[in-house]
Amino acid sequence: MTKHKIYTMSFASVYPHYVTKAEKKGRTKEEVDEIIRWFTGYSQEELEIHLEKKTDFETFIIEATKLNPSRRLIKGVICGIRVEKIEEPTMQEIRYLDKLIDELAKGKAMEKILRT
Repeated sequence: MTKHKIYTMSFASVYPHYVTKAEKKGRTKEEVDEIIRWFTGYSQEELEIHLEKKTDFETFIIEATKLNPSRRLIKGVICGIRVEKIEEPTMQEIRYLDKLIDELAKGKAMEKILRT
């Protein structure tokens, strides 16, 4: 079975789209970074290293060894698919992150996005 092309795309190529999506709705790059750090457990420095290295999305997720356990509380639809029903683990993690950025762009409070 061939991998989905998102796996081989660099996270650095997707990241600016996350930031643009947020900024168009009056949110900030700092909020995007906070969400990514909350989700992955990466420090800001580790996030920036992955961006500089142009780490592929699959590796970016796999190397996030401190994925936030509260991510399992993320529910809803992204790309027409319920994120909680996605069976392939890496794809589910990628879609969880997409869903968090969508929530940010829709104006949801950070406390709710971060499931606190």
